[in-house]
Amino acid sequence: MIRRITIVSTRVNPQNTSVNTDIHAFCDALGLFSLRDKESSLYRVFVEILKASKNNGGLTSDELAARTQLSRGTVVYHLKKLFESGIIIADHNKYYLRVQNLSQLVDELTRDVERSLNDIAAIAHRIDEELEL
Repeated sequence: MIRRITIVSTRVNPQNTSVNTDIHAFCDALGLFSLRDKESSLYRVFVEILKASKNNGGLTSDELAARTQLSRGTVVYHLKKLFESGIIIADHNKYYLRVQNLSQLVDELTRDVERSLNDIAAIAHRIDEELEL
């Protein structure tokens, strides 16, 4: 499976801020926000998934739409982005955080990035050998 991981900010300064500010900074650092998202709809979807993960629960797109007061189409659009980024998983029409908490999620994403960089390094090595660089 191809995962799209975009790191927009390589330096996030942890401060004594509100949990909402920290969640926003977390999502922003992973490149989950776009200028088009004027209503912070992805943030709202992500927060509901976080709340559900606290109880080891998942949510359907309809449940997320009701909780966030967004259209189901908007919710599905954001779920796709979170899924492709490797942040959430789907099981029986319910969406869950990929792991139990955000610290574990960062560990998993780190391993994903390391695997991708190792693959790129192997390709670079083959090219170097072929071109005798």
